[in-house]
Amino acid sequence: MVKIRFLGHAAFEIEGSKRILIDPFLTGNPVAATKPEDFDKVDLILVTHMHGDHVGDAVKIAQKTGAKIVAMYDIANYLVERNKGITTIGMNYGPTEIDGVKIVQVPAWHSSGADEGFMVGNACGFIIGIDGVTIYHAGDTYVFKDMELFGELYGIDVALLPIGGHFTMGPKEAAKAVELLKPKYVIPMHYNTWPPIAQDPEEFKKLVGDKAEVIILKPGETFEL
Repeated sequence: MVKIRFLGHAAFEIEGSKRILIDPFLTGNPVAATKPEDFDKVDLILVTHMHGDHVGDAVKIAQKTGAKIVAMYDIANYLVERNKGITTIGMNYGPTEIDGVKIVQVPAWHSSGADEGFMVGNACGFIIGIDGVTIYHAGDTYVFKDMELFGELYGIDVALLPIGGHFTMGPKEAAKAVELLKPKYVIPMHYNTWPPIAQDPEEFKKLVGDKAEVIILKPGETFEL
């Protein structure tokens, strides 16, 4: 069994044979379902890009738990050079396997975040294979045709897609992404955290129709496969 817990905004916990956090923005997140102090054991932390609402508490949780931070090569180097007591694994677009978890880093159409006057890395999404389940976390992105390849190559069971608009896809574009990806299930994310990304997930569900089963989770709720 694989459990996917929505932590709020774009943050998720995936729990199976390994415990994985994705974009753990908890401190300062007005809709967060948990705090970084609540995590005692984490194996991997996946970071899609350097914006504060995605890298979030990755370093703090890694320092506490010994989790490995997986990110774009430039971001991984940047984080490990500036923070003591963490281990990072830098990769680029393509597949790898880390501690028995299959990970494919894929492009995302988004900026990554700047610090000290320069951009750090590129934005990405992750396709994660764990215990026979394939999960796609799109990160922050607009819809793009390559998503069709992701579905063809990896057979996605669950897609975690932003629907907030303004910074990412809105409901209309995310529904198109579902059409391209062809997942069995889709969980909307990155909406209703702040006013600029206010959306009604039921509108997204209507737009998706019968293309996939839409699972609307409140922060703290879990979907099990």
